[in-house]
Amino acid sequence: MAEKRARFRSIVVLAAVVVAVTADYLENPKFSHPITNVTVAVGREAILACLVEDLGGYKVAWLRVDTQTILTIHSHVITKNHRIGVTHSEHKTWYLHIKEVRESDRGWYMCQINTDPMKSQVGYLDVVVPPDILDYPTSTDMVVREGSNVNLRCVAKGSPEPSITWRRETGEPLKLLTGEEVGSIDGPVLNITRVSRQQMGPYLCIASNGIPPSVSKRIMLIVHFPPMIWIQNQLVGAYEGQQITLECHSEAFPKSINYWTTDKGEIVPQSGKYEPTYSTNGYKIHMKLTIRSISPQDYGNYKCVSKNSLGDTDGTIQVFAIPKPSKLSNGLSRKGLDDQPDSLFQEEEVGSGGRAKTELIFVAFLVALPLVLQ
Repeated sequence: MAEKRARFRSIVVLAAVVVAVTADYLENPKFSHPITNVTVAVGREAILACLVEDLGGYKVAWLRVDTQTILTIHSHVITKNHRIGVTHSEHKTWYLHIKEVRESDRGWYMCQINTDPMKSQVGYLDVVVPPDILDYPTSTDMVVREGSNVNLRCVAKGSPEPSITWRRETGEPLKLLTGEEVGSIDGPVLNITRVSRQQMGPYLCIASNGIPPSVSKRIMLIVHFPPMIWIQNQLVGAYEGQQITLECHSEAFPKSINYWTTDKGEIVPQSGKYEPTYSTNGYKIHMKLTIRSISPQDYGNYKCVSKNSLGDTDGTIQVFAIPKPSKLSNGLSRKGLDDQPDSLFQEEEVGSGGRAKTELIFVAFLVALPLVLQ
């Protein structure tokens, strides 16, 4: 009797095991949600999630679709790629981890259940890359002659493909071929037709694709041209003892050598009487020559000279004598009375009354002059 009871118990236990195992495989596992596509920046960690219901005794595996590489099976990593990992939440959500994502990781990934037939679904991993400007195909600093055509090129890589914008670092506008001036120009090539000295300076090539950070490269455009000189006053009158300043405006690049010369071709020295000064603003130079206490020997022509490797030029300023002004007793000024009496106000050797009369006529003339000129 005892033996029969023991045999019965064994049969019950075996039946329970069979029922349990059969129940596991009678489960009908399915995906409860599609795999969500993932976008991640290069260098970060990507996590793809596969949601499964009623998994039972079945197993979940992750595969790389394009290479048919098995990455994980259940809780085990199969691939030798140390950046791959797998985790799960109560056997319902299975996560594929890819650390330090590379561009080569971009593609389709499959989550698979080992049913018969096999069930699977796929999700896409997109790897985005911030822009990077390529040094070799991108223009470097350029030196050109004024009037030539210039093409500045900027090439960048990234994912998505970056867009290129050109600006002047100084904030000055860019000139289109139509002559219109704009703050920026889009495109990989910046064309400048008949470049001028006003277009010299630093340009910025800015690459952006929506993935921070945007990057830029500074390209210096240097325009060479021979010296040119402008003189506002080419005739300067001065009386003896007066201090005057002669001025020239020069433009040149490369930087010019600048100096003043006299009629005899001698360079005007820096001395107590002569003080040449030069102030520079970019390619523009303001040349000044101060002459203190003019004497008869100082009258004549002075040249401002500008030279660089592309040429030289000069401008002439004539300094001529004028009568020295003098003061009348009432404080009015008239010229040349000490040396050469003006015919209009000829003075005679008269007494104080005659001199007062003459001055009264002079004042009356000054009062009436505006009425006559109307």
